Amino acid sequence: MSHLRLLAGLLAVSAFAADPKLENLLRSVETRYNKAKTLQVLFKQEYTPQGKPKRQENGLLMLRKPGKMLWDYAQPKGKKFVSDGKAVWIYTPAENRVEKMKLQEADDMRAPLAFLLGKLKFEKEFQNLTARPEGDATRIVAEPKGDNLPYTAVEFLVAADSQIREVKVTGFDHSVHVFTFEQERVDPPLWWPAANTYIVGDRHLPDGVRQHMVKGSVAAGTVVSNAQVIGQADVPQAEFSDRQSHLKEESHA
Repeated sequence: MSHLRLLAGLLAVSAFAADPKLENLLRSVETRYNKAKTLQVLFKQEYTPQGKPKRQENGLLMLRKPGKMLWDYAQPKGKKFVSDGKAVWIYTPAENRVEKMKLQEADDMRAPLAFLLGKLKFEKEFQNLTARPEGDATRIVAEPKGDNLPYTAVEFLVAADSQIREVKVTGFDHSVHVFTFEQERVDPPLWWPAANTYIVGDRHLPDGVRQHMVKGSVAAGTVVSNAQVIGQADVPQAEFSDRQSHLKEESHA
């Protein structure tokens, strides 16, 4: 058995070494998403059951390590798919019904996308990877390594900046799910519960006073958590650091 595992490992390494361009692209995608703590992106979802008409939905996808995600649908309005990395909840407004199940048991094509904020490792998750140019991007075609997964093939359309623009998932039942993504934001501005808004900038004045710039407008003289709060719309010329605030952990709470 150990010899078989060693042979399989050597074959995998050989396959990647044979195409250094593909290997470099995979590594750059891994680096982009593995270093992200949170991610927000607009999505469009097309689902084509075998022999049936195509269905289209769209909304906002929010991901946070490790494996947490929220699919907040604009169409159909109110639909939600939520996971805490262990379980998933699916709310269908048309039926006013919530389903809960273990993530490993979820026969759903959104579940595989949780790896975007996990420890993304193409060699670990997929096999028989190939790549071909498609416009200004590259399409990567792969097969899952696990035998107990509800899909047989996955395709990634990757832009020159390593951003994943599309994921196409083919199920065992020959259904096809296509997820297209746009306006991706890696580690977007943080929600600050104490101020009920997003922090977009942070700085110290020469006298040691802490200031936070937040989205929108704020009344002059506002102080929250011992920091002066300035509205981005009120003082657009102000210079702030784009580094995450010291309130990072509080903002994620």
